[in-house]
Amino acid sequence: MEQPAPITPTPRKQRDLLRFGLFALALLVLNFLAQQFFFRLDLTEDKRYSMSAATKQLLGQMPEPVTVTVYLAGDFPPAFRRLAQATRETLDEMQLQSGSKLRYVFVDPSAASSEEARNKEFQRLMQKGLQPTNLGANENGKRVEKIIFPWATVTVGSREQNVLLLRGNQAAAPDVRLNQSIEGLEYELASAIRRLQPNKRRIIGIVEGHGELDNLQMADLIGSLQRDYNVYRVDLSKVPSLKPLAAVIVAKPQRPYTEAEKFKLDEYITQGGRAMFFVDQMRVNLDSANRGGMLSFPQELNLTDLLFKYGVRLNGDLVLDLNSGLIPLVTGMTGNKPQVEPMPWQFYPIVNAFSPHPITRNLDAVYLKFAGTIDTVKARGIRKTPLFFTSRYSRVLPAPVPINLNDARLPPDPKLYTAGAKPMGYLLEGQFSSLYANRAKPGTAQFQPPQSGQAKPGKVLVVSDGDFVRNEVDMKTNRPLRLGYDRLATTEFANRELVQNAADFLLDETGLIGVRSKEITLRPLDKVKVNEEKRRWQLLNLGIPLLMLALFGLVRAWLRKRRYASFTE
Repeated sequence: MEQPAPITPTPRKQRDLLRFGLFALALLVLNFLAQQFFFRLDLTEDKRYSMSAATKQLLGQMPEPVTVTVYLAGDFPPAFRRLAQATRETLDEMQLQSGSKLRYVFVDPSAASSEEARNKEFQRLMQKGLQPTNLGANENGKRVEKIIFPWATVTVGSREQNVLLLRGNQAAAPDVRLNQSIEGLEYELASAIRRLQPNKRRIIGIVEGHGELDNLQMADLIGSLQRDYNVYRVDLSKVPSLKPLAAVIVAKPQRPYTEAEKFKLDEYITQGGRAMFFVDQMRVNLDSANRGGMLSFPQELNLTDLLFKYGVRLNGDLVLDLNSGLIPLVTGMTGNKPQVEPMPWQFYPIVNAFSPHPITRNLDAVYLKFAGTIDTVKARGIRKTPLFFTSRYSRVLPAPVPINLNDARLPPDPKLYTAGAKPMGYLLEGQFSSLYANRAKPGTAQFQPPQSGQAKPGKVLVVSDGDFVRNEVDMKTNRPLRLGYDRLATTEFANRELVQNAADFLLDETGLIGVRSKEITLRPLDKVKVNEEKRRWQLLNLGIPLLMLALFGLVRAWLRKRRYASFTE
């Protein structure tokens, strides 16, 4: 029986097999190269998916694994899902940059088999310091509210740090506040990771000896700063130098500094030191104001010439603002008991206007008490940045200023509040010139050169309110309240956060605080236009694809018919 001839592949079949083999080989080579040389491209205009160099360095040098637990899982409205999705995307990028040393998990606190179990879980989270938030948003013209826990917990070994994910200005619209929170995700998470890493703790000194705020009045701020730094009291008359300190804080002095003490401050700052001044230029006694009124005069602290040399002048005046806090006043009697009501007090400005600086970006409102204005003066080589401002409905009263608590009963005259926005805090950066240049050192005949050989650029924060860093104290328990908490308005202002940001900015050598400058542009749709044109765009989105598909089918059928018709002919 004759054997059939072997089937030899046609040239076309050989060509197809060769193409398939080359294509498969190219995929394998591309996959290998992608594993060896990984990269990502962020094509967004605002670079929302890009990590800063400081964050990459922090994540790449983590000595221990990090676990992040996020309590933002569940059925959220679209506005809240955006925050959860942005958190997941940020953690994905962090996980990549850490070399898989970071892992994260999303948890739904509401996912419980019964209401009792859910309440127990809520209680457990609140005992850990995670307070729920009832945040509202407008979805399709309807008001939507959801109780959520906008928190994450960062764990390294046995150490744990809570991270609030929902930040931003509470006075802003819900969409804007959510966008501000998304802008700050990288900084909040990276800061928590940095705090849990073992590192050398630097020292912050709080100056005492001139009637400054005591430990109880600064308890909340000291406790907050001690998470990252060692905080000690410093008596300028007893230490030879401030050089060992990373920063110093001058908080509401009430007695003048000696020239020798001021020289130590000046020597420290001109040699690259960091300092924060919270100073009242006017003396106010509320007890006298409550008993019938008083006159407020400037107080002599012997710091005016020092700050003037650095580029700012604290003026002898007080600022009033229509956007103000409250004071308790007796408005009548109920039986034998006085009836106390909170009244607006224009001497307590609520500041809600900030510069786009990393210290104050996306910050909530801060609270001031009996603050004065600040002017800038010429100081060569010093960059002066105003950080926060009063509202435009302000008023400035020069010394002597009459203060009587009974004035709070009277409605303010808006015609008098036309001074405009006034800066209440300045950041000074650069090479500071010494106040004692070409002069003798106080108490000695030692002549000071025009510039010290150890001169380095420094940073100084000046706020014209000594009470800015003072927390209230519960008179019944003698326990400090949180800095910025107002018992009358039951609101917590962002004083502590601003000081913490300032400390991080003054002392941050890695540049991580610069991540707070990240900006994600919010591009909202015109809701009125959406409602008017919604039906038309829905029809276009549904109809055009179907029309194109039908057209493609008709053209393809016509081409096939024309092609095979030639074979028939």
